[in-house]
Formats: sequence, C-alpha cells, structure tokens
Amino acid sequence: MARVLVTRRLPDGGTDPLVAAGHEIVTSDDDVPLTSAQLCAAVANVDAVVCLLTDRIDDAVIAAGAPRLKVVANVAVGYDNIDVPAATAAGVAVCNTPGALDETTADLAFLLILAASRLASTAEADLRGGRWPSWGINQYLGRDVHGATLGVVGYGRIGQAVARRGAGFGMRVLHHTRHDTGVPGWVAELDTLAGESDVLTLHVPLNDQTRHLVDARRLSLMKPTAVLVNTARGPVVDEEALAAALEGGRLFAAGIDVYEREPEVHPRLLAAPRTVLLPHIGSASQQTRTRMAQMACEGAVAVLAGNKPPNLVMR
Repeated sequence: MARVLVTRRLPDGGTDPLVAAGHEIVTSDDDVPLTSAQLCAAVANVDAVVCLLTDRIDDAVIAAGAPRLKVVANVAVGYDNIDVPAATAAGVAVCNTPGALDETTADLAFLLILAASRLASTAEADLRGGRWPSWGINQYLGRDVHGATLGVVGYGRIGQAVARRGAGFGMRVLHHTRHDTGVPGWVAELDTLAGESDVLTLHVPLNDQTRHLVDARRLSLMKPTAVLVNTARGPVVDEEALAAALEGGRLFAAGIDVYEREPEVHPRLLAAPRTVLLPHIGSASQQTRTRMAQMACEGAVAVLAGNKPPNLVMR
C-alpha cells in the first residue's frame, strides 16, 4: 500500500482506481489550493501525487518529495504546471490525461465560435439588463459561421475535433502546425492563416514558443471582421493587445476560456466589447472531469505497481 496525496477534492468516483488498489489517500481538510510550502511539506511523506493544473509542482516540490516520491499525475492534458525536467532528473514519473477531454473541449470551443460570432453575450446582457426595446432589423448583427473560413492553430486531438465540427457547419477549414500534417488545408505560415481566417481558434500547448503567440503584431494581421477563440492556455494570447484590438474595432469579437494570470482577468479584457468570457470550463462536464480524475489516478496506480501507464509524459 502506498500513500497518495490528492491535492484537491475530485469529482465523485474520481479516486476509485486508488481505492481499488488499496492505496492510502491523503487530502487536506478543506478544498483550497495548497501553497508551495504546504505542497513541499505534504510530498515529503507520500509515494505519489495526484494534482490539478493549478498546483505548481516545481523543482522545490520535486526535491521535497525525493527520494520517496515516484509519480506525479496531473488531472489535465497540459502539464506546464509541472517541472518535468526536475521530475525526470529525480526519477519521478509524470502522467496526464490525454484523450479524456478532447470532444468536450472541442464542444466548448465551438460554443465560443458561435456565441462570439453571433454576439450572443452582448445580446443576452442587454436582454437581462432591460436594454432591449424590441426587435430591430439592425440589432446585434453578428457574423455568419456557416461558409466562413476556420483557422485551427495546432492540429492535435482537440484541434482536429474542432475542425470536424467546423466542417459540419459548412466551414472552409484550414490549419497550421510547425510541420506539414499531410492533411488538406495545412497552411505553412501562421501569419498567412491569421490573415485568411474568419475565425481563428487556438489549440496549442503552452511553452516558450507559444507564449504570446497571438500578440499585437499577429492580431494586426487578422481581418477586422474576424473572431479569435482561445481554449488552450491563457498566456498564448496577449490579453492587453487583444483588448486593444477589440476596443479599436480592429477585431470583430473574441471567445476566451483561459487567461494569462488565472483567476485574474485583465480589466481591459473584462471591459472590452464583443467578448464571450468563460471561467476555464473547457472540460467541465461531469462525465469528462470524472474520467480525467480516474485516468490520472490510473496512471499513478500503474507507476506504483512498477508498470508503464499509457498516459506517461516522461520518466
């Protein structure tokens, strides 16, 4: 039996793999994020950690867990919250949850595409606020999604799922990756894709190459009638530059689910016109979040048993 730190309360059934394996689950008394000092103290006496993307598992935490700590399992696909090189150097395996949230996140991305393109948030706010006098032919004139050009940045599982939805809406679907996918619609240069897209949707991991991938310069390449959607990671977009483009009418609308400094949102973006802003709910369905938790726990169980899990990031 191993001791496993579960940093936050998971959906019902999420820890079932740990329970079935007979491991001892260690949790905090309240469901609040652990500080760095608390994480360091907690990992010193456990064999595994099941964490969330809001937990910063840095080199100090990894060092505090050595040599007992064997695995860190992240309840997320992205793992930019974990110092993977430090974990590798310490012999700590890192697991994530690939595949579990692809379709759900793609659903959410397409919700943002539709809502932002059709100015749904603006129209609803006026309705709820008593600012809608009656129907008018020139009110809330959005942009058509059907027949528009969808530019998908990043063509992994989620990007491909969004592309399928776009095709179902009769969109012309293009995509950009660093290397030719061999799939029709591949565009070699992101700048070219930005200029050609009516909707640009982001599906890339966060790293040094993608931080502020969409900045003021790249926003300036987009059509003033275009829509930007981000369900990837917040720092992929320069929020202040995005707000300025919306304020100046240089971009039609934006649908955003992730932010540079979560839970903080840039005040200019909060106040910017023609935005649909959601609180990082891309994978937020009961079924998907439960499956994510179970997959992370399954990865931890496998490593603790001396096996290699299919969702191993690096060992």
